[in-house]
Amino acid sequence: MKRPEATEYADYYANYISKVPGSDVLSVLESQRLQMLQLFAGRSERDGSFRYAPGKWTVKEVLGHITDTERIFAYRALRFARADQTPLPGFEQEDYVRSGGFGERTLADLAEEFGAVRSASVSLFHSFKEGVWARRGVANEKEVTVRALAFITAGHQMHHRVILEERYFPAIPRA
Repeated sequence: MKRPEATEYADYYANYISKVPGSDVLSVLESQRLQMLQLFAGRSERDGSFRYAPGKWTVKEVLGHITDTERIFAYRALRFARADQTPLPGFEQEDYVRSGGFGERTLADLAEEFGAVRSASVSLFHSFKEGVWARRGVANEKEVTVRALAFITAGHQMHHRVILEERYFPAIPRA
């Protein structure tokens, strides 16, 4: 597979795509599942409720956001891979986090859910034949390819994992 070209996605996704090394996005997606599960292994419920500054999401909310967003990106990829040309709406991440009830769940449960969603995403992306990756659709009023959505999914997770590692977990010693 090749990397997506700038014409395959909206400019605001360039940051996510740039974070993904190389062109084997399927391997990156697979390895990220284990990396994320290791990141959360042994973390306490107190850790899950930590926010590094007032008004910032908790660890649980960040993880819930990553999972919800992955579902949306995978859904978009499925629709476009199946040649569905119906324009798809955007979504407001703050509304999803506010309504997600992530603070009421255990951190272990949220990590397990991420693992399950990522496994499903990997299976979906693995199912696509070569010609499917270049198919395009419109999401949030911007054109995007199936290939770009796979890279965006990986890059979005990397973006938030770095924030977790740099801003949340240095302040919380591992149990």
